Amino acid sequence: MPKPLLPVVNRPIMEHVLRLLKRHGLSETVVTVQFLASLVKNYFGDGEELGMELTYANEEKPLGTAGSVKNAEEALKDDAFLVISGDALTDFDLTDLIRFHKEKGALVTVCLTRVPNPLEFGITIVDEAGKVERFLEKPTWGQVFSDTVNTGIYVMEPEVFDYFEPDVPVDWSGDVFPQLMKEGKPIYGYIAEGYWEDVGTHESYVKAQADVLEGKVDVEIDGFEISPGVWVAEGAEVHSDAVLRGPLYIGDYAKIEAGVELREHTVVGSNVVVKSGAFLHRAVVHDNVYIGQQSNLRGCVIGKNTDIMRASRIEDGAVIGDECLIGEESIVQGNVRVYPFKTIEAGAFVNTSVIWESRGQAHLFGARGVSGILNVEITPELAVRLAGAYATTLKKGSTVTTARDHSRGARALKRAVISALQASAIDVRDLENVPLPVARQQTARGSAGGIMIRTTPGVPDSVDIMFFDERGADLSQAKQRKLDRVFARQEYRRAFPGEIGDLIFPASVFDSYTGSLLRAVDTTGIGESGLKVVVDASNGSAGLVLPSLLGRLGVDSLTINPGLHESRPTETADARRAGLVRLGEIVASARAAFGVRFDPVGERLSLVDERGRIIEDDRALLVMLDLVAAERRTGRVALPVTTTRIAEQVAAYHGTQVEWTTTSPDDMTRVGRADGTVFGGDGMGGLIIPEFSSVFDGAAAFVRLIGLVARTQLTLSQIDARIPRAHVQRRDLATPWAVKGLVMRHVVEAAGDRDVDTTDGVRIVEADGRWVLVLPDPAEAVTHLWAEGPDDASAQQLLDEWSAVVDSAGR
Repeated sequence: MPKPLLPVVNRPIMEHVLRLLKRHGLSETVVTVQFLASLVKNYFGDGEELGMELTYANEEKPLGTAGSVKNAEEALKDDAFLVISGDALTDFDLTDLIRFHKEKGALVTVCLTRVPNPLEFGITIVDEAGKVERFLEKPTWGQVFSDTVNTGIYVMEPEVFDYFEPDVPVDWSGDVFPQLMKEGKPIYGYIAEGYWEDVGTHESYVKAQADVLEGKVDVEIDGFEISPGVWVAEGAEVHSDAVLRGPLYIGDYAKIEAGVELREHTVVGSNVVVKSGAFLHRAVVHDNVYIGQQSNLRGCVIGKNTDIMRASRIEDGAVIGDECLIGEESIVQGNVRVYPFKTIEAGAFVNTSVIWESRGQAHLFGARGVSGILNVEITPELAVRLAGAYATTLKKGSTVTTARDHSRGARALKRAVISALQASAIDVRDLENVPLPVARQQTARGSAGGIMIRTTPGVPDSVDIMFFDERGADLSQAKQRKLDRVFARQEYRRAFPGEIGDLIFPASVFDSYTGSLLRAVDTTGIGESGLKVVVDASNGSAGLVLPSLLGRLGVDSLTINPGLHESRPTETADARRAGLVRLGEIVASARAAFGVRFDPVGERLSLVDERGRIIEDDRALLVMLDLVAAERRTGRVALPVTTTRIAEQVAAYHGTQVEWTTTSPDDMTRVGRADGTVFGGDGMGGLIIPEFSSVFDGAAAFVRLIGLVARTQLTLSQIDARIPRAHVQRRDLATPWAVKGLVMRHVVEAAGDRDVDTTDGVRIVEADGRWVLVLPDPAEAVTHLWAEGPDDASAQQLLDEWSAVVDSAGR
């Protein structure tokens, strides 16, 4: 970035300089440019917005401080002119400088100022009349004979151009002024009072921000001083629970959330988002930056369009370039430079500058498709490129089904996705807002694939873009890699004008889904059972299918929270828990057989028994397994390797067997689709009812549960009571990408002669039956551990033991 464009309190240094010139009546200005000249020209244009007249003089090669001005001679030859640097912040009285020049009849007047450390500047001595007697550029302390330095601000007569040639590199103080003094020409020095800072280092740049905020320099600050030293620009949102300790500046349309602490000398640029719990002190943040929750920034500079993710720490003196990504819980040490367009992986510790390589590993797909913060990581532009890449993996003329949840963000992104698909010769069936299982089921009815956009569960400001195959299941790992390759190469197919895809909106989607579900799942005995159930739709899209479903089931039901709330497309863990507690109260008072609570997109199900007690998700999986296995007495059950081994006992007791899968949803779907599979689940509310679908489906699980309970004539608490208690503990450990392979090798070596299962990650089985699973996360710099024992203490002991193995390998 050209130094003159570096922002000081959210305005480029050069803009502060131009405003100073205008204040002193100097509105006709020539700007000499060389390095990244187009950026300067694009920002300032012809000066009309500032009420000035700007023209530009381009240097084809570096011409020095004097040569660059000679390059603009044509515009300066008619009258005395002032030369001023575009990267020095000052509030000198230029009117008085010009008066002094005219009074002295000088050919050149050098503007001087006194500084405590003159080593980096040209020092100057003047006599009592103000005439310059001696110059010395950048002296050593042994050569210092004055604290009065040349500021690079001059008033000159056009005759000065007669003393040197054009198109030759020439400096004022090194070449021209000594020649003029030798010839006895009148060169005067004007010692200015006021502020001057040559912004040439990180320290001086940060100091300039602080000086403006402290009022040490007379410049215009764009904003309102809402309290002493606290400046807030137009359109900024500052939560009343944010802590502001001025002097500080918050730019236009910035958003400061509750719990943020901004300390003195912090400058927040335009459109910056600072999430709750973040702490900033003496931090200079340029425009369009995202600062995640619990981040800690001290004495650093953050370039524009950079994303600082959750719990990152950036220390004093560090500089992060434009358009970087600093991953979660990473640490950038003091005085480190991260050059533009770099990625720092989550959990990284960076103590040397990152110049050429990225310290990260790009992963397009995570556990829920392509996920990220809305309008930070997941933007409409990214959605267009993703959809274009997906379309390129399909044949021209194929049909793709699109759907979304009820959030505004998902609606906006889906429109971008639809446009990209159509532009890539793909026909689109748009379901609009439907539950996730409905989107999957409809995709499987003649589409080549599907795309669903939803709010990330439990993370209101993030979204997931989910891609389906022709069966409505998540893309396999192979298809994800294919999409990843096309996206990385940016080799998108475009349709010719006559090939633009069509867009249709299918009718009776919910009736079609409900009819298929009730034909596939056994509902015998429900009508005669007299069961009463309470159904909580969680104010999500699951509520859209319930009227049709409950009406056809003929069950006595009470539905709560059926309406859609655009502002609440997902729920936090605390809100979900509170909802389950409330559901339990209603179930108990209504004397219902049980209660179910859907997640907002209808994919997952939580249970409350007839007494109103919450059945935890891992326990609900065992209850459903017991019911299904008891009725079927044969077949296979699909469970991920993270599930308690109590499940094997339950299945075996009823004559069924467990097939252990990876934690990947597409692997569970693969087993769920196979002949002989009677049930599947992940222990987190996701349940597979294979007779209807091979994917997680809350409504299908609900219908299956009603039928099972009706025919069993047992309550959920009775079923729960007959299943042994499980003791599974879990822990997540930060693991940098660079050492993930090393960690897993150490785990295998540490296992020695114990039984080892590598279905997913590494599961080590102790001689006494206890087991631990070590599983590296596919999308984050994290390693997950699960341990199970006969009681919580033994499971915890095993978890501690293997956590130490992972930690020691990761160091």
